[in-house]
Amino acid sequence: MSRFDREWSEYRTGIAATLRPGPPLRHKIELAARRIEAQIQYLNGAISLLTQRDKALFQKVVDAYSKHDMKRASVYANELAEIRKMANFMMNAELALERVALRLKTVTEVGNVAAVLAPVGRVLQSVRTGIAGVFPAAERELGEITTLLDEIMIEASQAVGMTPDFEAASEEAQKILNEAAIVAETRMKERFPELPALKAPEEGVAQPK
Repeated sequence: MSRFDREWSEYRTGIAATLRPGPPLRHKIELAARRIEAQIQYLNGAISLLTQRDKALFQKVVDAYSKHDMKRASVYANELAEIRKMANFMMNAELALERVALRLKTVTEVGNVAAVLAPVGRVLQSVRTGIAGVFPAAERELGEITTLLDEIMIEASQAVGMTPDFEAASEEAQKILNEAAIVAETRMKERFPELPALKAPEEGVAQPK
């Protein structure tokens, strides 16, 4: 069995366990994937709450507009825009994390740890930066997960004697983020109906009923 295979699946014993205690790489990656999935569920719950709030506000916009109360309609519309901005941001983060979790699961089959983890770490850092100040607990958790994955990548690189291509990793990370943004945009259109044009009715034009 190669050194990588031992690092990948076997618990360390003897001096190796003393120098580098902890579970094998495979178990560490599985743990990271579970922790990321927990954050996905957290974001999903937050998005659901925003969706409910959006529906209530959307109805208020429509009602105010139908009564020609443009000032009130505008206030509700502005609040709705902020909610949708937050929802879009959280969908981007959720979808990016979904792709990260999926990639971590493929590592258990492929074993190409360093190549997979290098872009994953950059995606997590991007998501973490985005939620800074908004979701402090999630930010801390993603920081810990990123640190764990960095440690795994270093161990794996040492085991196989290879250094990840960080330039390629950055390109791959951006590709993951771009894919998430495209899907998020589509989901936003599906989940959140378009607002009516908030223009004061012109004289001689049929009024909305």
